Amino acid sequence: MRRRDFIVLMALSIAWPAAAQTEQPTLGMLSFSELADWANTPFRAGLKEGGYIEGKNLTIIYRSAEKQFDRLPALAAELAESPVSVIFATGSPVPARAAKAVTTTIPIVFAYGGDPVGDGLVVSYSRPGGNVTGATFIGTELVSKRMGILREMMPEVSDVALLVNPKGTLADAQIKEARAAAQSLGLTLHVVNASSESEFDEAFAQMRQLKVGAFLASTDPLFGFSGGNLYIKGLKAGIPPICVANVDVPDGCLFSYGPDLRDTWRQAGIYVTRILKGAKPADLPVVQPTKFDLVINLKVAMQLGINVPPTLIARADQVIE
Repeated sequence: MRRRDFIVLMALSIAWPAAAQTEQPTLGMLSFSELADWANTPFRAGLKEGGYIEGKNLTIIYRSAEKQFDRLPALAAELAESPVSVIFATGSPVPARAAKAVTTTIPIVFAYGGDPVGDGLVVSYSRPGGNVTGATFIGTELVSKRMGILREMMPEVSDVALLVNPKGTLADAQIKEARAAAQSLGLTLHVVNASSESEFDEAFAQMRQLKVGAFLASTDPLFGFSGGNLYIKGLKAGIPPICVANVDVPDGCLFSYGPDLRDTWRQAGIYVTRILKGAKPADLPVVQPTKFDLVINLKVAMQLGINVPPTLIARADQVIE
């Protein structure tokens, strides 16, 4: 062997193990919109808890639909054609559905507030089957509970609005539940639509015309990732906002009832790491919340002239004063 060939061979033999050691898995993130800090921070905490940090031993490819559902299929296909080890899909069931439609081999982890069985993502909560699993905060099933708390807090209110995104996939079930709850509580329910943030002002103008005493934001990424804009507009309109998530209460909600959404995204991050270490989505049960908190914002109550019953304050898990 010539001396130059020997040197090249030796250099390659040294470089190859170094390259192999620096090779790291790639996570593809597919979302309805840019993740809010309250979701992004705990998700990364879950990744770190499982031993992965972006830039250190994990590469992340980001794909956001920028609040346009029709962009998701193309973005999902783009990720599936990339060298990703796992796809994290969040913001309603639509991103996960889009990912599932383009790959049956790449593991998919979701995080959102619906029913993954009813939404066709998994076979069952305990044994998901296929290549999809994740975490849900089941926000769509708590509308009636929030309406009951509203009735207790503001017994004088007779008309309430449920704000829904007609272009989303979570509206129908919540409308059905809200109508049944309104009938049992003696309330008149008005369904108001908004399919983009530009329609928020029009929605509140309609609520004022209907003379509603409060509005409930339905579970939908459009409202959850609006950065508090929705609730600030509600306060300006003088209509008490009722939130899905405790993370939104400081932004101007009267109260929220539900699980801690931050834990849902943390659990999703942990699932991503377990799959990167060899676990199969089919064997990872869907994570569901076990604790539901009532958070009351007394600042908003005072601003709107609402006297919150002491019994509710005593029951609250957190009170913002």
